Amino acid sequence: MAVSEDEYKALPHQGVVAASEEETGRVLASVLARFPGRVAVISSFGAESAVLLAQIAAQDKAVPVFFLDTGRHFPETLAYRDELSQHLGLEDVRTLQPARKEVEYRDPEGQLVAFDPDACCALRKVEPLDVVLPEFDIWVTGRKRMQAATRAALPVAERQADGSVKLNPLAGWSEAQIADFMKEKALPAHPLVARGYRSIGCEPCTRPVGAGEDSRAGRWAGLAKTECGLHRPVPVTPPPGADKEEISATALLAERPVE
Repeated sequence: MAVSEDEYKALPHQGVVAASEEETGRVLASVLARFPGRVAVISSFGAESAVLLAQIAAQDKAVPVFFLDTGRHFPETLAYRDELSQHLGLEDVRTLQPARKEVEYRDPEGQLVAFDPDACCALRKVEPLDVVLPEFDIWVTGRKRMQAATRAALPVAERQADGSVKLNPLAGWSEAQIADFMKEKALPAHPLVARGYRSIGCEPCTRPVGAGEDSRAGRWAGLAKTECGLHRPVPVTPPPGADKEEISATALLAERPVE
């Protein structure tokens, strides 16, 4: 069952939700109460995942949390998934994997990423999630506008073509807020963060981030690719009468972490 138009209109939207722990908690509590059994979380168990998962756990530890085990993750990520799940008391973490026969047929040597990273992501991420997508109507993500220019216009509630909704309750959070929340709640950090990884995906496609780069600059470095296919870049809507230079400046400012 898809989210109806009335249900969608009742969801929090861009410009309404304050970037704070209290408001994020209210949003999550409201959505979980309004859509019982229809809400799930997508988590990479990456550099900032603990912030969203801690707030989910504070509301309901039994909310399903889906993790895509692509078979190409850093060992540290798999260990962190288990550590963080136990730390937060998450009761329903579900690991999805690509179909073994599809991997054997389409990527028998594990080299697909080298010549077609989009096809690799489709095989190992998009298709496994597609199997379970129809089971839920609200998918909660931890995406934020400050992560990259391609996410600078990220809405809180994001209608999908199939009638479902992606809910991005941390959309307006800053890098400083993320760090403060992690410290205040004494949340364990992903071990690769200390080595300069600020956005963590599959090992072949992820590198540490350099000074002055946005947090997702280490993903598919050197390629035009910015998302794995689970999400799409959200274009910045320019203000009326804005020229190209103004649009570009808007994107750059939105990309810059808040001090």
